[in-house]
Amino acid sequence: MITVSGISKSFKVAKRTSGVKSAFKALFRREYTEVAALNDISFAIKPGEIVGYIGPNGAGKSTTIKVMSGILVPDKGSCSIMGYTPWLDRVKYVQNIGVVFGQRSQLWWDVPVIDSFDLLRDIYDVPEAEYQENLKLLTETLDLGDLIHTPVRQLSLGQRMRCEIAASLLHSPSILFLDEPTIGLDAVSKIAVRQFISRINQEKGVTIILTTHDMNDIEALASRILLIGKGTLLYDGDIGTLRDKYVDETADGSSSIEDIIVRMYKEYQIT
Repeated sequence: MITVSGISKSFKVAKRTSGVKSAFKALFRREYTEVAALNDISFAIKPGEIVGYIGPNGAGKSTTIKVMSGILVPDKGSCSIMGYTPWLDRVKYVQNIGVVFGQRSQLWWDVPVIDSFDLLRDIYDVPEAEYQENLKLLTETLDLGDLIHTPVRQLSLGQRMRCEIAASLLHSPSILFLDEPTIGLDAVSKIAVRQFISRINQEKGVTIILTTHDMNDIEALASRILLIGKGTLLYDGDIGTLRDKYVDETADGSSSIEDIIVRMYKEYQIT
């Protein structure tokens, strides 16, 4: 069970100044303004759920994931995941989670991917038999093939993302945080990744929190969405209810998830 209660987080951001005099003054005495990234965020996620966590850039999605993964400490509020407080029990807690950040890599840049996989095996102390079983499954399902013997710097973004997903699952985590998992993938690879995510959820009961701007990911995988805007949770509910609320008055009474989300952004004035 994941329980997030009243989480708030602010950051100090240096004020930008114009003019030579102001710039010189800032060298000795910089002024800051406080920006609220999260404002009293609360929600609960049951084991085995796939939840889509959506919102525009700067809404607070990545900050939430970093708090839930133990990277950031909130200013106030609490978070309990599998009985752990992420930022207090980090060493034990991270054994149970996998994290993929689309813009950051957990793979060593200048060595073959398999070397990073072997390192992660040692870091997480994965038994050799389990490691080999997971490696075989991930290599076949994600079509990694010769990619695992290629230095990461030589991979395309789409190829790297497939390797990142595999890396996050080598230690059989119970919870998987996915930030833009299909970024840079072609249409065929996107479908394969979505099918794989659905498979590990159904077969292994992995709880998945998915942040993405690709509403096709949400439609294919998530049964529930959380909408965040300007650091505030604006909607928490299932996609069916969302469709009923925002359905277009068209001949067939249908509307795509992408159209609905755009309408929600406008309604909540978070675009």
